[in-house]
Amino acid sequence: MEKTLVLIKPDAFGAGHCGDILKMYEAEGFKICAAKILKMDEKIAASHYVEHIGRAYYDDLVKFMTSAPIMALVLAGENVIKRVREIHGATNPDNAAEGTVRKLYAESSTRNAVHASDSPENAAREIKIYFSELEIFED
Repeated sequence: MEKTLVLIKPDAFGAGHCGDILKMYEAEGFKICAAKILKMDEKIAASHYVEHIGRAYYDDLVKFMTSAPIMALVLAGENVIKRVREIHGATNPDNAAEGTVRKLYAESSTRNAVHASDSPENAAREIKIYFSELEIFED
């Protein structure tokens, strides 16, 4: 089964939308293999967003992601990477389809409620940033 990393970002976490978002994943049949609440620090942000370091928006991104707690998840399921990204919707909530996470819960294109890995390679890399093998449960 394919796995992906999901982050419920500070805006959605702080607004109390975690439960609603988790229900959307479970309704799609995804298995939650790992979950934790944490406050991202600059070191974690640099690891996670390594490809964005040096870009004009990087400092604002790190400031936002380190501003409050987040929820990190590992989800598993058939074609989970593509399907979770579809459930999340377009990065800009104005362009997101009705019923998607971002249409329902995102504040803007930069405060966009959730992150999901975009490829199997990035999923494997990102999952290791947030979880040890002992924290990921598979039956």
